[in-house]
Amino acid sequence: MASFSIPLTGLESDSTALNTIANDLSNMNTTAFKGEATNFSDLFYQEIGSTGAGDPIQVGAGTQVASNEIDFTQGSINSTGNNTDVALNGNGFFVIGNGNGGYEYSRAGDFSLDSNGNLVTTNGLSVMGYPAVNGVVNTNAPLTAINIPVGQVQNPQATSTLSMTANLDAASATGTQFPAQVTVYDSLGEPHVATVTYTQTAANTWTYSVALPASDFASGTSTPVTGTMTFNANGNLSTVAQGAGAPQTVGTAAGDVSSIPLSFTGLADGASNLSINWNLLGASGTPTISQVDTTSAVSATSQNGYASGQYQSFTINSDGTITASYSNGQQQNVGQLALANVTNLQGLQLLGDGDYATTLASGTAAVSTSGTSGLATIQDGALEASNVNISSEFSDLIIAQRAFEANAKSVTTFDTVTQDTINMVH
Repeated sequence: MASFSIPLTGLESDSTALNTIANDLSNMNTTAFKGEATNFSDLFYQEIGSTGAGDPIQVGAGTQVASNEIDFTQGSINSTGNNTDVALNGNGFFVIGNGNGGYEYSRAGDFSLDSNGNLVTTNGLSVMGYPAVNGVVNTNAPLTAINIPVGQVQNPQATSTLSMTANLDAASATGTQFPAQVTVYDSLGEPHVATVTYTQTAANTWTYSVALPASDFASGTSTPVTGTMTFNANGNLSTVAQGAGAPQTVGTAAGDVSSIPLSFTGLADGASNLSINWNLLGASGTPTISQVDTTSAVSATSQNGYASGQYQSFTINSDGTITASYSNGQQQNVGQLALANVTNLQGLQLLGDGDYATTLASGTAAVSTSGTSGLATIQDGALEASNVNISSEFSDLIIAQRAFEANAKSVTTFDTVTQDTINMVH
């Protein structure tokens, strides 16, 4: 009978609304939880006649749940100070490996490290991203599980380039020497102090001698790399002669030289021979060694070698790049978090644990990196809170309660009417 079935549809739909509200309230403190709202629609209608004007007389059959719409607005971002916690500031999802070769998607960035250094979610699934080889991230490579080199040792790197920013005193007397030092590293990570000795031999002319200590060689003898530098009237380095060779113009034009090759063989520790390019030009293409009338001094040195180092920590940058730090002072990129988004967010399937799966309704996920393709930026050491609004939920709770009570009253009322009708018959 319609008088029973119609309010029953209301009771069923209101029960769904109450369950939705209860679920929202129970997840108020769930990381990155997205609240839902239950929407209703009316059922079909039956035409039971028409009016004198020909207008149809239609009676409805009740209500139904039209949708449970997810509110994907961003929750507040709260700092935690934990380097494995990550929040998304904007659109998109983290990409999670589901263990079967497929992917799930999540806003919850409360990650942790497993015993193998893998970055994982609270339910143990791998956080996916782009791999890095020798510190260079390849965003064209297939996604892989993010691994942090916990407990690992970074191999040493032999010095292959060095540079020195220095001034030689133009007022120096002939025969004046000015020594400068820079530490370089061999293939085993052992440091060596290279001494560059500048000696003025004539106006605007200096010789250079680059040597390592004699004790650094198996033979006990150090053979320096020597040559000559000349400066123009403005104090700029103009030519360099290597050994007894002819002077060559310093610059970037064809035929010019921009560096001096340094080679040291037969190291006592058994390391490979050191082959170093001494760069003479700075980033702007101007010489880094000058000669003006002021005290000789070195303002900066740099080289690209380093000793081995023990892993210490990692950070996640705003673009999702993960950088590991080592005890030797070096930092190296070990991967980059991948983010994804879909065309129809309401079409995503809820899996629990803060995870979503794509469906035909949502469309396939487009994967990229933070800050590109409309995707969020990443904030390390922070988590996104639930976006549940307790005031709105309580208001909706009252409305749903009243609706449930009204439909229940309809059932009891019709039950009374039915009993009265039966009594009349008897």
